[in-house]
Amino acid sequence: MKSPLTTLGVIAAVALTIPLAGCTAPDAADDGTLTLKVAIDAGLDEGATAAFEERADQFEEAHPGITIEPVEYTWDGTTFSAQLAGATLPDVFTLPFTDGRGLIASERIADVSALIAELPYAADFNPNVAVAGEDEDGDLWAMPIAAYGQGLHYNRTLFEAAGLDPDSPPTTWDEVREDAKKIADATGVAGYAQMTSSNTGGWILTTLDYALGGRTEEVDGDEVTATLDTPEMHEVLERLKEMRWTDNSMGANFIYDWGTINQAFASGQIGMYVSGGGNYGNLFTQNQMNPDDYGLTVLPLADDADAGVLGGGTLAAVSATADEAHQKAGVEWIDFYYMEKLTDEDAAVADAEALAASGAPVGAPQMPIFDQATYEEAQTWVADLVNVPLDQMTSFTDQIFEQPLLPEPSHATQEVYALLDPVVQAVLTDQNADIDALLADAETQAQQVLAG
Repeated sequence: MKSPLTTLGVIAAVALTIPLAGCTAPDAADDGTLTLKVAIDAGLDEGATAAFEERADQFEEAHPGITIEPVEYTWDGTTFSAQLAGATLPDVFTLPFTDGRGLIASERIADVSALIAELPYAADFNPNVAVAGEDEDGDLWAMPIAAYGQGLHYNRTLFEAAGLDPDSPPTTWDEVREDAKKIADATGVAGYAQMTSSNTGGWILTTLDYALGGRTEEVDGDEVTATLDTPEMHEVLERLKEMRWTDNSMGANFIYDWGTINQAFASGQIGMYVSGGGNYGNLFTQNQMNPDDYGLTVLPLADDADAGVLGGGTLAAVSATADEAHQKAGVEWIDFYYMEKLTDEDAAVADAEALAASGAPVGAPQMPIFDQATYEEAQTWVADLVNVPLDQMTSFTDQIFEQPLLPEPSHATQEVYALLDPVVQAVLTDQNADIDALLADAETQAQQVLAG
């Protein structure tokens, strides 16, 4: 999920069955120059926009004949399928790991695998990361550009207002519940909040289920069985129900997606919530988060051998409507804008300098898409330019590599997430919601989707 993966919730089966319509010809002039439309996150502040523009200028200088045209775009499950069907996506856009293989199998993105294979680092990706952008033959159609492990984000100022130590965030789910109530009682805002819509409800429920040792599917060869109605998922929902109705610690808004919960958290309306551990950049550049308020720690894990942290990431892809010239330019942009800063010291420094000069964040924690050693080396290149409060994130950065990182469910991921959205919504909005019946029904529907 976005993160994304940010960043997370397109119903892939819908997106993949809608035929392309309204396709427009790529922007190319008779003299061989072309305009490449590339995604830029919607709602960026002036500093982040200026940093993007500087990098675009640098790309154009290095690639005469290509003009970069930024297009505001944020992946969202409620709009992506329509953008895909209407061919309104930019030439280069991002999508979550969960959608990669489905779009590749149905050829809904361009096959740029031959161009990617020519890049010097193409064989160096962590195979558990690369698989999200590969076809059945192992050819990479979409480039992994970011990976994440879920984290618990918390507001240090609200912790202090509730008499809690912001340098000692909760380490168990019981402590999360206790701290959420203290924050709500002391401040009147939500001590803890949960995403519930645009498939993010299912994403976060799955995250919490994993943290207790649960899984939402079992795979045996070609047979996939839905496992939503489990003791672990029941425990997750029972805890949320108690926090909502007994503790009254979850506020009054129960219809959040990734964007709206970021807004509420950044504005001081939420004490804690779960999302990708690398979310600081979005909170700062899109939602004006006060750095002094921010804290990040790892998710509490149950004492269970199967417990782990849900991980995912973001792919960069080229539109299926792009012609050969735009495909080539698109891969060059992905290499320049997303990848060089991870693989080349000069590029990493140039990118960090552009970000720092504009006030945009440098050095927020990310999971490595190659290996931990490569990631740590890249961090040393920009150490003097880091401008984020890393000392407020050490509870995350000191422990995340020690936690088992588990991939998202591999089959009908977004469709199953969508089925779980109304489950968590019901628990948070109906005091008499029947968790047994809700999960039994969701599991039956999920099995039908998986069988299809």
